[in-house]
This record gives sequence, structure tokens and C-alpha cells, in this order.
Amino acid sequence: MKSKYPEIGVCGLSCRLCPAYVMKTKSKCPGCKTDYRLGGPCTILHCAVKRNIEFCGDCTDNINCEKWKKHRQSGKSYDSFKCYQKLEEDINYIEKYGLDEFRKSQKVKEKLLWVMLDQFNEGRSKSYYCIASTVLGVDELEKAIKEARNRSKDLDIKEKAKLLHSVLEGIAIKNNYYLKLRKKSK
Repeated sequence: MKSKYPEIGVCGLSCRLCPAYVMKTKSKCPGCKTDYRLGGPCTILHCAVKRNIEFCGDCTDNINCEKWKKHRQSGKSYDSFKCYQKLEEDINYIEKYGLDEFRKSQKVKEKLLWVMLDQFNEGRSKSYYCIASTVLGVDELEKAIKEARNRSKDLDIKEKAKLLHSVLEGIAIKNNYYLKLRKKSK
């Protein structure tokens, strides 16, 4: 699949904030719409390849598509390895402003994610920071990083991570955000 936006899933998920995407190893996933992922089990991606579309919202059958409808509905309740909590908002953003603008917004969040990973990751916080980057707004992330930087000057990396977690949790509690992957109920 030749894609202009390999790091934006056809379903509307952003790969840029996925733990598999933000890796510095050979096993880094280059994005949902790449050969790396085409062998996987994503039926939505396989459908998009057949239809040669970048985004499910561009498909002529999107209103009646049971696959996309089910994916969107399940995204309201639970996550997989990637946070789906903002999926519906992201889809609405893409439909209103387009994939180029969505990519720009996700690049800003990815940059902030890398700041957290480079300056506040004790080796156990990558998934947590990916979720926080997905759920929180840019202003909230910038504020959290600034506060953690100001309060962590003489701390070791474990203490820095704990501090940033605390700041992010404070923002989450205040705004009723959930900073964990939601498990599928049985």
C-alpha cells in the first residue's frame, strides 16, 4: 500500500502516540499503513487496501460499514495495546480538518511524548506516557512537562518519572481523564 499518511491508521488512530511506533530499535513499527503491518490481522486495514483509501471516512460505504462501526463502538469502552480513548474525537477532527491537519497536531503531541521519554522515563513509563499524550491536550502536556522540569532539577531519573506521573495524574483527576489502557470486559 502506497500511503501519504502511513502513521495514521485508516480507522483514525494515530500511530505517532503508539508504544510500538516510539521505539529506537529495529522492531519499531513504521505505522499502520506500511508493509510491516499489512501481514497483521487488521480487517479494516485489509479492506482499505482493497478499496485504495487512506481513511475510512473517505470510503463511499463508511456510513453502513459494520467493521468501522464496531471498531468505533468498541473504542468507546476498551483499548488494545494502543489507547483508543480519543478515537472518536480524532475521527471527527480528521473529517472536519483533513489528514494533513491531523498529522500536524499529532506531530506536536509526538514531540512532547519524546520529551517525556527522553527526560522522564525510568524504563517503565513508555506506555503510560503514550496514553497521556493521547488523552491530554497539547497545553496540558506542555504545562505538565514544564512543572515537572521546574520541580525535578536535583532528582534522579526514578524520582523524575514519579514526579511527572504525579503531575499528569493531577491533571487527569481534575479533568476526569483515565490514564490506563481499558481492558475489555468479558
